Formats: sequence, C-alpha cells, structure tokens
Amino acid sequence: MFHIFQYRPLRLITQNSLSNMCLKLMLSRPVAFAQIWKSRSSSHSLLGNKNIVLMGPPGAGKTTIGRIVGQKLDCPVIDIDDDVLETTWNMSVSEKLQNVGYEKFLEEEGKALLNFSASGSVISLSGSNPMHAAGMQHVKKNGIVVYLDVPTTVIMSRLKSMAVDRIVGLSAGNSLKDILQFRKPFYKRWYDIRVFCGEDVTAEVVAEKVLDAVKRYQDSELETFISTRSSRSGRSMEKDSYKYFSDVVIQGLAPDGGLFVPERRLPKFTAGEWQGLIEATYVERAEVILERCIHPADIPASKLAEIIGTAYGENFSCSKVAPVRHLAGNQFLLELFHGPTASFKDFALQLMPHLFASCIPRSCNYLILVATSGDTGSAVLDGFSRLHDTDKQRIAVMNFFPENGVSPIQKSQMIGCQKENAWSVGVKSDFDFCQTAIKQIFTNSDFTGFLTVEYGTALAAANSINWARLLPQIVYHASAYLDLVHQGIIPFGSPVDICIPTGNFGNILAAFYAKTMGIPIRKCICASNENNVLTDFIRTGVYDLRGRKLISTFSSAVDILKSSNLERYLHLIANEDGQLVTQLFNQLENQGHFQIQKDLLEKLQQDLVAGWCSEEDCLAAIHSVYSTTGYILDTHTAVAKVVADRLQDRTCPIIISSTAHYSKFAPAILRALRIAEINQNPLSQLHLLSSYSALPPIHWGLLETLKKTGNGDHQVCAADMTVLMHHIETLIQNHFM
Repeated sequence: MFHIFQYRPLRLITQNSLSNMCLKLMLSRPVAFAQIWKSRSSSHSLLGNKNIVLMGPPGAGKTTIGRIVGQKLDCPVIDIDDDVLETTWNMSVSEKLQNVGYEKFLEEEGKALLNFSASGSVISLSGSNPMHAAGMQHVKKNGIVVYLDVPTTVIMSRLKSMAVDRIVGLSAGNSLKDILQFRKPFYKRWYDIRVFCGEDVTAEVVAEKVLDAVKRYQDSELETFISTRSSRSGRSMEKDSYKYFSDVVIQGLAPDGGLFVPERRLPKFTAGEWQGLIEATYVERAEVILERCIHPADIPASKLAEIIGTAYGENFSCSKVAPVRHLAGNQFLLELFHGPTASFKDFALQLMPHLFASCIPRSCNYLILVATSGDTGSAVLDGFSRLHDTDKQRIAVMNFFPENGVSPIQKSQMIGCQKENAWSVGVKSDFDFCQTAIKQIFTNSDFTGFLTVEYGTALAAANSINWARLLPQIVYHASAYLDLVHQGIIPFGSPVDICIPTGNFGNILAAFYAKTMGIPIRKCICASNENNVLTDFIRTGVYDLRGRKLISTFSSAVDILKSSNLERYLHLIANEDGQLVTQLFNQLENQGHFQIQKDLLEKLQQDLVAGWCSEEDCLAAIHSVYSTTGYILDTHTAVAKVVADRLQDRTCPIIISSTAHYSKFAPAILRALRIAEINQNPLSQLHLLSSYSALPPIHWGLLETLKKTGNGDHQVCAADMTVLMHHIETLIQNHFM
C-alpha cells in the first residue's frame, strides 16, 4: 500500500513568474559534498543550481515524493501538471486531453515544458513528459533525472484504487498495461538515476532512497575498488591509488598481483526490492541489479540499460534468457547455454565487451588477452567481434587455449569464431600454464611498457579475474531464485541450495555474491571432477598442489588446479585482510600449498560444501537422466548432478547450474548414450545427436558455426613465455599498425 502524507501547501509558481526568476540557492561559500550530507539541515546545498527531476508512470508517487524531498531539502517544489500545465492552459490536464486528443496533447505539453525553467528545485514531471524529446532535453540540461521505477502490477493496482480511468494514450484499443509498457523505453532514455520501488513501501522511504541515490550520483568516490592483496592502513593515505569501475575493467589484474574487489562490498537489496523484481524480465532484473553495482560516472544508467538490452536481446535463443527447468524431485536446472556460443560464459561476454568499449579512453588501442579451458575462448571471440566497427578498430582479442585440452567441438568453435579483430592460439600445454602465463605477462612492466610506447597499445584481461566478467553472473543466480518464486515453487524468503560445476571459482563466487546481496541461498555446493583440489580444500582447509597433475576429463572447462577467484572469496570472509591473502597466495605460488586457520575454515564451511565426480559417474548420470526424463545433460552439468544427489538433504529446492549445452561435448555424450561407433567429424556428431529428438534440442548457434567454418586454421605455439610474447607483438603489428 502506498501511503499518502499531508504537508504544508505547495509553492505555486506560474509560467510567467518562472520565466523571470531562477530559484537559486544563496550560499555564502561552496560547501564540500561530504559535509553537506552530514547535516540534512543544510542538504539543500545538495542541489546547487541543479534540479532533482522526478520521472515515472502515473501512480508512481512523483508528486507526493517530490513534496517530501523538497521539505527535506528546504527547497521549492514544482509539480508540472499542477504548477505549469494547468496554469498555462487555464484548465485541468484531463480537460485538455479530452479537448485536443492524444497527439496534440503531447505537442502542447512539450511546448509548455520548453517554456519552463527553474533551478535548485524538486520537479515532478507528468507521466507523459518523457515522450516529448525536445522538452525532456530542455529539462535534463539543468536537472538530475530520477526514474521512480515501480512494477507495472503495482502501478495498475494503485491506479485502480485511485479510480483513474484516463491517461495519455489510453483508448478503446489500448489496455492500461499496454500503455505502461509502451512508455518504459521513453523513461529509460532520459534517466540519470533509477530508484526501484517495491509494493509495500512508504513515500517517506522512497524519498530517502531518492536522496541517497542523488548522493551516490554526485559522489563517485563512494564506490572504489581495492586489491585483494592491499593493506587498508597503507592505502587509506594514498588517494591516487583509488580505483573505479572503469579502471578495474581496463586493468583486469591489480598491479600487486591481486584481484580487484569493491572496497565497500556489493549493495544489499531489501526483500521488498527483490520481490518487486519477481514479475520482471531477465533484462529488467539485470538493469536494476547492475545499475546498483556500476556507478553512473563510469557508465551512465541509460547507456548501461542500452548495453544490457543489446547483450541479452536477439543474441539469445530463449526469450527468458536464463530459464529454470524442473528436472526431478526438488532439483531444478538453470539453463545457461542459450547464448550464441552455448555456455554460461555468454552472459558475461555478450555484455563485457560493450562495458569495456564504454570505459576505455579513445586515445589508446587495447589488446584483450584471455586464457581458456574450453568455453571462455569462443565466448570472448564472439562477444568482442560484435562490437561496432569503430570499436573493433581499436580493440582486438587474442585467445590462448590448451591445444589438446579442449573438446574437438570446442576447438572447432574457437577457430570458427575468429574474426578480423579476434584470434585463437593453441598452446602445447594445459590451462594452468595459459592462465599463469597471462598473469605473468600483465605484471611484466618492461613488456607492457614497451607495447604502450612502441605501438600505443595496452593489454587488458577478459578472464573471470576481470570484475566485469564476474559481475553479470550475479544476475542469473538472483534471477533463478526469483523465477522459482514466480512459478510458485517457493515463497520469497524460503532458502534454496545452488550446485555449480566449479573450476576457476568464478561462477560459484557470483552465487555467493548474490547471497550477500539478499538472495536467500543456503548453501553453495562446489562440484569438482577428478581435478578435485577445491573439494579437498573446502573439506580440510588445505590447498595443496604438490604432486598433483592436471587430469584431462570429459568436463574440460573445470580441468583447473589453480582457482583464481578463490582469492576474492577468501579476502571477503577474512574481513578484507589483504596481508593474509598475500601470504596465502605467495605461499601457493612459491611452495605449492597453503592452509587456512580453523576459524576461517569454519566460516567457509558455513557457506560452502563440496564433492567430486568420477568420469564413470559423469557418463552414468547422463545416461540415467536421459533414460528417465528424455533430457540430455552436458558433462559439466552431469558432474554437478552427481554431487547434488550425494550432498543435498532434500529439505529445500536445489538449483543446478547447467553451464553448457551438451552439443559441445558430443563424443562424451554419444559415449554416455552408449553409441558404439562415433564419427570423428564434429558436424556429423551433432547430426547424430539431433536424431534423438531430446531436450533441449541441438544448439542453433553451434550448428551454424560448424557448418560455416569446418576445421579452419589457427596458430599453435610452444609453452614458452617468450614465444607467447612474440605472438602478442606480431598481432599488434598486424592489426593496429
């Protein structure tokens, strides 16, 4: 229920008087923003000569909230409907609409807005103002536009209770819901700040949210990043060492070898805010979540919304983007393979290239380096090849993968995804070598400095060590929970477990981050294959690589021994103790092992449980699930299914992350289905699988890529740092010079 409050009369200001006066604040001297915010008695200074412009659909509460914000700031409050339109027209808005009709009304309303001026005020727009481009451009020049985003179902309920039967655009052929949906793109075009409002929230609470959002908008230093290996006491005196979102997207790896994390952690959503997203689409959920995690000084909110719409639009074959499917009993599959390259990596890598292009300076070229154990390579290549042509001229990608450590279809896909700004190089080693080599290249200041000076080119990372790779993954874990609520499986607040096939620890870390942001996840279950170093660590607190050799398995994407993102998790649960993290990972690098203290292990085991799956059990699970349900799991999802069966206690639903489409691992799938003779041609394997008419069907994008490219060509190099650096320099010469 939206609560209405009574306040002193509004200051009514006519159009003529507005054109002859400017509602400026008279400040005796400039006041620092941080000082302003400490005292709400002086918080009128928050505005300066800017306006706070409240925008949203009818029923969003713009007028009421505007009055409260104005009272808190002790500044003029202007309601466009009452104080501008009706004064100008000398009649009510509803009368004007009835007299002139929809099209003419928008034109007349826009003209009135163009003749309006104010400063240092709180302005409540009409619901239809954003549909007039020139009028909004005029208002936006001197205003911070705040979008009061209220779920459509809540708006419709409010308008019904208010007996509103006429809004601009509503006619016999259009429903109220249609009009509200039609207007959304107009609101998204103009806003600087979104304030997301759930159902059971008072106007007072929303007004506080508006003020907090304006404060955040004005002060980008609220959201800085630190390295997992930094000392807070040393850093606090060095303002120049602050890093912002744009910095960490570009740099990837911190200069001290650590990973970037938000200094003040991720934002926490209220239960009401999460519940307000239950009816939302995946794109709408992504917009709300990511806007709270990316400061508008780095990427403006309207630009971010545009990027998200592009990333998760036509590139995904399923309209739900990341659907949740019931498997059996209390188990549900989160299908993360509907993107163009058929793996969960698409969720980050359809988005990240556009974020990267928005963050980098125009004066420098960038080469993205990436190491992959399977799915990342094709996802990076595809994502960066979809950039605008002007961006592709200054951003290129080089993908290193273990030449004999990925599936034949994965290799064919990486070769087939090569474009004019994207190349693949096979390395005669394993993934751990590729990943370690890239880290060493980034920290080799002589080499990176040479590339910058000689070729005007900087290096950047697109692996999951890059914060912009990790952040989008939080969205689909939150979305999966909200989908279960939407489907009536659970009420909001009931817990779920999440089971994830895990190698580099990025996906499971994103699930844990979703938990810290307010999603009721009980346990994150870490599922390993026979490279079970993480399982041993979670059970014992000992991370030990001594004597371990990487085993090549059917689930190649998690054939990893050094889990990079584990560092971020340990930093978080160790209360941001950078010295401890540095000590642990230096010991791992130099001695091949480390052990965490008992209290830290107990903390870890409150969040995580772990198990591992043999190759035989992986294939058996694929066969069993297909036999009983007609659904084919990929090899990684089968690993998670086996571990989930063993570790779940069946007291709550469990969401299993289905991280790749089975088409990518056709030889193993055909073997699991007990096909005696398997043709070695990847395209023939897919055609054979398609004859099973299983769920889900063969992946469209993968099939098309293999049809177009066949085997193709790619470079292969020795596992030698000098050779890798030579390849990098050659690519830069060929592409940028």
